[in-house]
Amino acid sequence: MKILALESSATAASVAVCEDQELIAQTILHTGLTHSQTLLPMVEELLAASKLRLSGMDLIAVAAGPGSFTGLRIGVSAAKGLSWSTGLPCVACSTLESMAWTVAHCEGEICALMDARRGQVYHARFYSDGKRLCRRSPDQAISLEDLTAVLMEVGAPQLLVGDGAKLGHQYLERAGLPVTLAPPHLRLQNAWGVARCALESAIRGETMSGDALVPTYLRLSQAERERLEREEHIG
Repeated sequence: MKILALESSATAASVAVCEDQELIAQTILHTGLTHSQTLLPMVEELLAASKLRLSGMDLIAVAAGPGSFTGLRIGVSAAKGLSWSTGLPCVACSTLESMAWTVAHCEGEICALMDARRGQVYHARFYSDGKRLCRRSPDQAISLEDLTAVLMEVGAPQLLVGDGAKLGHQYLERAGLPVTLAPPHLRLQNAWGVARCALESAIRGETMSGDALVPTYLRLSQAERERLEREEHIG
C-alpha cells in the first residue's frame, strides 16, 4: 500500500511517501515559513523527485491533531484537497500516536508529549514490544503536575518523544521519575510516523473520504477561550 503522508501539527512540516512500512522518500522543512506556503509545494516536489504520481497512491494520511490549530487546519485542508482531486481515501492520524511510531522499535513504555502552552502538554502513553504499539491512554491535554502524578502511579520507566519531550523531561526528572529522552533525530514529529500510524488504521478498515476529515483540537482555541471569558465577565 502506497501512502502519502502529511505532518504540519507543529513548527516543522514534513511529507513522506511510504509503501507499507518502507520509507520511499521524505522531506522536512523547519525554516520558519508558514505551512500554507510550503506543504503543497513539498508534496509536488517530493512526488516529482521520486518519479511518482499522486494517482499512484493508495491512501492519503494526515496528522489531524492534537497540535497547532493553524497547522492542523492547513494539513487537513491539504489532505482534503488531494483526496477530492483523486478520490483517494484518507486516514486522520493522532499526532501523538504517529510520534510514538518513530520509536516503536524500542521495547517498553513510550510517552508522547507536545507543548500545549498555558502550563499544559498534549500527552498519550503507549507500550511497544519492539515491533508494535499498544495504546495505554487516550490523547489528552494535561498539566505537567497532573502528568507527574499519573506517571508516579504507573511506575514504569518512560521514553519521552515529541516536541514537548524536552520540557517534560526537565519537569519529570526533577520529580524523580525514571524518564529518558528519545534521540534528537527521532524525537520530533515526522510524516513517516504519520504513514506508519495510517497503515495500522487502514489494516483495521478505518479510512474515510476527504469530506469526513476534521482536525482534533482536544481543547478550545485561544480566541474561543477569550470569547467565553468575555461572556462570563459580562454575565
